[in-house]
Amino acid sequence: MQDVLSVVTLVVVGVMVGVEFAVAVFVNPILDRLPNDGGLDARSDGARVLGRVMPFWYLGSVVLGAVWAAVTWGDAGASVVTAGTLLLVLSVVMSITLLVPINSRVATWSREGVPADWRRQVGRWDRFHHVRVGVIVLAFTLFAVALVRGV
Repeated sequence: MQDVLSVVTLVVVGVMVGVEFAVAVFVNPILDRLPNDGGLDARSDGARVLGRVMPFWYLGSVVLGAVWAAVTWGDAGASVVTAGTLLLVLSVVMSITLLVPINSRVATWSREGVPADWRRQVGRWDRFHHVRVGVIVLAFTLFAVALVRGV
């Protein structure tokens, strides 16, 4: 059962990392290069769609990590799983305090009602998001190390 739990956790977190990495490195930069602020509508729509899905994905990842850490508590290497889970908790705290407030504003924007500083706001979101991606990549890496070690 522990093997299934560790693989499921690694896959769920890994796919989440892939989505968030793609948004940070490919999707948003491409949208920002569209002429005539064409990426504004896409960013707003993305904020609405991903804003509904990602909270469940992040919290589900934390729960999976916490269950894995609890199951392996006291075993050699369990600290690696615990550290990965704590990084996921940090990513949730970052999301709630730094990213969600901006994302909630972006989700309401349209070309007719965009604030004058919208580029500054999405730039700030992007910077926070890059840090969060680094945090979840590290969490994923720790989970992968734990899986390879047979934790």
